[in-house]
Amino acid sequence: MRLGTVLYILGWFLLFFAAALLVPAAIAFLYGEPLTPFLASAGISALVGLGLLLSLQPAKDIGYREGFAVVVFSWTAAGVFGALPFVFAGYLGFVDALFESVSGFTTTGSTVFSSLEHLTKSIHFWRAFSQWLGGMGIIVLSLAILPLLGIGGMQLYQAEMPGLTKDKLAPRIQDTARILWGVYIFFTLLEVLLLLAGGLDWYESFCHAFTTLATGGFSTRTASIAAFGSAYVDYVIVFFMFMAGVNFTLHYRFLKGDFGAYFRSEEFRFYFWVGLFGLLICLIFNHGRIYQDPLENLRYSLFQVWSIMTTTGYGTADFDLWHPVCRLLLLNLMFFGGMAGSTGGGIKQVRLLIFFKFIGFQFRKLIHPKAVEIVRYDGAKVPNEIVQAVLGYMALYALVFMGASLLVTAQGIDIITATSAVAATLNNIGPGLEGVGPTKNFGWLPSFSKLVLTFCMLAGRLELYTVAILFTRSYWRGLRWPVFRFRHVSERRDPFR
Repeated sequence: MRLGTVLYILGWFLLFFAAALLVPAAIAFLYGEPLTPFLASAGISALVGLGLLLSLQPAKDIGYREGFAVVVFSWTAAGVFGALPFVFAGYLGFVDALFESVSGFTTTGSTVFSSLEHLTKSIHFWRAFSQWLGGMGIIVLSLAILPLLGIGGMQLYQAEMPGLTKDKLAPRIQDTARILWGVYIFFTLLEVLLLLAGGLDWYESFCHAFTTLATGGFSTRTASIAAFGSAYVDYVIVFFMFMAGVNFTLHYRFLKGDFGAYFRSEEFRFYFWVGLFGLLICLIFNHGRIYQDPLENLRYSLFQVWSIMTTTGYGTADFDLWHPVCRLLLLNLMFFGGMAGSTGGGIKQVRLLIFFKFIGFQFRKLIHPKAVEIVRYDGAKVPNEIVQAVLGYMALYALVFMGASLLVTAQGIDIITATSAVAATLNNIGPGLEGVGPTKNFGWLPSFSKLVLTFCMLAGRLELYTVAILFTRSYWRGLRWPVFRFRHVSERRDPFR
């Protein structure tokens, strides 16, 4: 593993990150707000990035080991440097700011703020913009630029999206990245226009379109989407939450004229029916007890089911007051998440679909021991290594979930709050239950618990393996330390020796 290569690419990433910080600085200038939090953060990011670029030997290519490290280091750097505006603006200490920043870039949506109305518009925009960047992946965005530096990008793409479906829409990986971002921008602008038609201003429309398409859930209002009190806005956001939870390659094929692309996908059908089942359960148990009007019941149940399952985390109702069956159902839906290739978090629908198919396969083998049985997905045989990867992921997920829950509970947090907080952050959702419910926040938790949950957000966004592999001894074998430009000539190894 060539650490110098990783740090050199990280230097370029920090320069791009510094440029991204200039966008909320422009918003601050537009509204006459202080520029210092963003300009200082951009300056520090640029200085560190330039320091890495000027002191290290240029990188020419990367392998899989470097790809994993670049992704984890870049997302970690985004969280650290993205926290600086909150600190420089005087709103948060560093641990809280790190939690808020990582929550933004991982599109989790958990917040330490008890009230949002006192924040400046530029800080609100930075929260929304960070989620929008993280939604499709900052690394994927940079793939369109890395070829100009002579750096290959396929390893980064595979590390950034380690799901089961890595559909390449074009022969060149940077073209695939451009296509995905094109679809992403198209849906974002479409939602902006529809929200404008619903009475929101340009600023509110962009902020909420950013966080909807990213399935992030940061809002400019403490009461989230409920603050607008509009059924039209609720249904517009439900539609785009649903679309954000769908594999973006299906959107591209649909927009290219393949109108049957969605329902030919077995994962999409599973995603659709799981959401519909959750909606029916909530409609049944909320009717008469929580909502008397069937249309009101449909509006709030539909919104919360898709908000939780797509891991967006917006709120229009305090579902902590719903029937216990509904609360348990929503907790379970947190684990399903979106489809592979979507901006949603969670375990992903395709993994659970194959897991359930494998359970059925085991039942059939018990009943018919001599029968030749295979696991099929989309009409084709699922290779054994894919099934093993799914089972391994589920086991690793269970270990991380149990370990993180124990650590948070050890801080004196009650079991429901602790486990739902881990579920909410590991699945990149946002709100949990009880002490971290939809009307509460994470600010009151001990600093150690916040750090544990910050790790959960990062690990969940990168689907566990990308982060976990860096903690294995074999990954670091053969580590090559950086070669610095300013190293004295006499200290360099003679190439002819």
